Amino acid sequence: MTEETIKLLIKAVRTASEEVLKIYAEDFAVEIKPDHSPVTIADKLSSKILVKALSPLGIPIISEEEEKMSYKERENLPQIWLIDPVDGTKEFIKKNDQFCINIALVENGKATFGMIASPTESRIIFGGKEIGAFEIPYTTDDPLNEKWRVKFKNNNKNKVIIHSNGGFSGTVVKFVRNLELKYGPLKVIKKGSALKFFDLVRGTADFYIRLAPTMEWDIAAGQAIYEAVGGEVLHIETLLPLTYNKPQLKNPYFLAKKKNLTL
Repeated sequence: MTEETIKLLIKAVRTASEEVLKIYAEDFAVEIKPDHSPVTIADKLSSKILVKALSPLGIPIISEEEEKMSYKERENLPQIWLIDPVDGTKEFIKKNDQFCINIALVENGKATFGMIASPTESRIIFGGKEIGAFEIPYTTDDPLNEKWRVKFKNNNKNKVIIHSNGGFSGTVVKFVRNLELKYGPLKVIKKGSALKFFDLVRGTADFYIRLAPTMEWDIAAGQAIYEAVGGEVLHIETLLPLTYNKPQLKNPYFLAKKKNLTL
């Protein structure tokens, strides 16, 4: 991933963020898609901005809000972009600030680069195993400056689990209890969308378990960045890393954790 491409992506998410925040500040209509998930004009406008910005790079794009290629068309593609133009649309509708913009580069089924931008915080995390992970303000013109490199925190005395808003299912409660037998009482942070990966990448959260449906564009960017600092995102049954560009673009249930922590 070149610095030129990284700057192009940053410029795109800044532009998309500006338009998303204009809509966020006003009243807006909510539509329900065929899969029963909500969508707003912010999702659609952000998608158009991002797709237009990334298209000159020549890599096929899969965005949540655009018509998608069939699996037959894309199954052998060596590279694809995965875009979630507003991840956390339900949080956007609630106006609780817990939404973000996700961009991931997938190469031969693996997420190799990711970028997650928080419009309300004006912060971006990005990276991959090749370059490491960085956290920057929207205002910087020098995103790869060493001062922005993430200093991974790996010594939480009391382990922290981060989870989506809402209550724990019975299975998650059992998982937490098993962890507490090993690590003692866990602190719980609740947060919507892929913003959870800010905490995971910084090292201020140790575990994230997801036993509910997600799509590839929800998680791929976070996985790429998290792996760059020694984290892992694993299939809950096989404990193998998640892969992408699958037929239905759906993720299995998964667990994200620091690699050095055992279950």
